[in-house]
Amino acid sequence: MTESNLAKYRHWASTPLTTKPKYSVVIPAYNEEFRIVPTIGAIASHMCTLDEPWELIVADDGSTDTTVDLVSELDLVNLTLLIADQNGGKGKAVRRGIFASQGEIVLFADADQSTPIEQFGDLLAKVNEGFDVVVGSRAGADADVANKSMSRKIFSFGLQTIVKTLFRIPVADTQCGFKMFTAEAAELLFARQLVDEFSFDLEVLYLARRFGLQTAEVPVTWIDAPGSKVDAAKVAVEFLRDLAVIRTNDLRGRYDADNHVRPTHSSEIAGEGRQAA
Repeated sequence: MTESNLAKYRHWASTPLTTKPKYSVVIPAYNEEFRIVPTIGAIASHMCTLDEPWELIVADDGSTDTTVDLVSELDLVNLTLLIADQNGGKGKAVRRGIFASQGEIVLFADADQSTPIEQFGDLLAKVNEGFDVVVGSRAGADADVANKSMSRKIFSFGLQTIVKTLFRIPVADTQCGFKMFTAEAAELLFARQLVDEFSFDLEVLYLARRFGLQTAEVPVTWIDAPGSKVDAAKVAVEFLRDLAVIRTNDLRGRYDADNHVRPTHSSEIAGEGRQAA
């Protein structure tokens, strides 16, 4: 980090924003004590070079290790820590983080940094072109995917086939944990998101198509990080179940626009959890 960038980081870490953030970065976290601090450091180091006001939100998902303590001890004034009293699922954690965000553009990124934050600009370019939702993708010839296990490859292929055939979602990779939204799109989609587990990404992209949002897919670098919590066999069963749930929710009108209101109070945002002091 150059002297100039270090000064920018120190200013962000110690001086509260006086204007609404341009960017919000949301990290869902569950038992990430070995990765959360390096991930925060990497994200903060890069985002501070963009010379725009930004905020970082860590949405804990009921961690039982020292994740919450480690994030709290960093004492970064523009980092918001949302604490859940119990594990509710990645989708629920992301939703709480999205609702707590104030940025004009919101990115959610996995805590393992499988897709490095340096690709933020690639997704941002598509938002600046007029897209509402931009998806980091491990599919396609231009994606750089390393160490992807055979079980993940088989699962991804099956998932892509089902999504393309049954849901007509114009995205080859629905599950990459690196997605960007305009604030308006995030509000529309996550106020209607009902799936709390692995398949929440699919539901959000299904809703984006349903509501006519412009969606783009950008090839990204992706590394299968050690210590991944994804059990391909278990996730496959949950995914098939959630496909039926999403279709049923739609048929029963549960995604209709007049059925949902964006929460505004921190207790509503956190659900059963709370915001760190």
